[in-house]
Amino acid sequence: MTSIAEACRHLLLTADPHAKVKHARAVARAWRKGQLAHRFDAVMPDRPARPDRPELLPPAMMPRRRKAGSERSRIAMLHALAHIEFGAIDLAFDMAGRFGAAFPPEFVDDWISVGADEAIHFALLDRRLKALGACYGALPAHDGLWQAAEATAHDALARLAIVPMVLEARGLDVTPSMVASFERAGDLRSAAILGRIYRDEIRHVAAGTRWFTAACESRGFERVGHWHALVDRYFHGVVKPPFNDSARDQAGLSREFYEGVAGVEVD
Repeated sequence: MTSIAEACRHLLLTADPHAKVKHARAVARAWRKGQLAHRFDAVMPDRPARPDRPELLPPAMMPRRRKAGSERSRIAMLHALAHIEFGAIDLAFDMAGRFGAAFPPEFVDDWISVGADEAIHFALLDRRLKALGACYGALPAHDGLWQAAEATAHDALARLAIVPMVLEARGLDVTPSMVASFERAGDLRSAAILGRIYRDEIRHVAAGTRWFTAACESRGFERVGHWHALVDRYFHGVVKPPFNDSARDQAGLSREFYEGVAGVEVD
């Protein structure tokens, strides 16, 4: 592999979770050292490779998660988060490999760094699951994150609007309460892992907001109005309060973006 696109494609076609984590970190090191060319000579796959487990179910068929009181419920919550982080590795590298040609090299810098963070997050969660007597793949999961990627595969602005600025931003809203639930249950190790993920995700949402704003400015779009139009078109769900305004502000995602669609279900 000599180009960043080749490296991203290889990662997306790596199914084994531990091999994917290893490759994500290796690509990030090689990119930082200038060992991969800023060249886009490989096509990203329509879907990433996936391991045999977890079983992927439609979102509506997923068992409802309960608060982190019992060990069983904490394992279920950690497994769901591990699956999100596993998918987020692919999302970040797909962002770099699919859309990097239309942006300066700093765009790739950001998304390769995000992908390396997501790999670390997954590894931490998987290790914690094992310490609790479980493992990634032991429970079913859904493929909602990649469905959002498929819907926006043709448009960098749509991908930025939906993935970091809606889906990842939702994590900023709900993670503090999850941390508190784990702390109340006495599971301080899991709470510390979620705290680290939360701090990193502020930077990830900031990267998405920053590149969305820059792309809107370069194309002559009014950023808030265009974001609303993209959310209306591509997000199938609810942008729902309560919002963590402090964390969103740190990420540059000001209330003018989401107050116009808050609580509105988008079909």
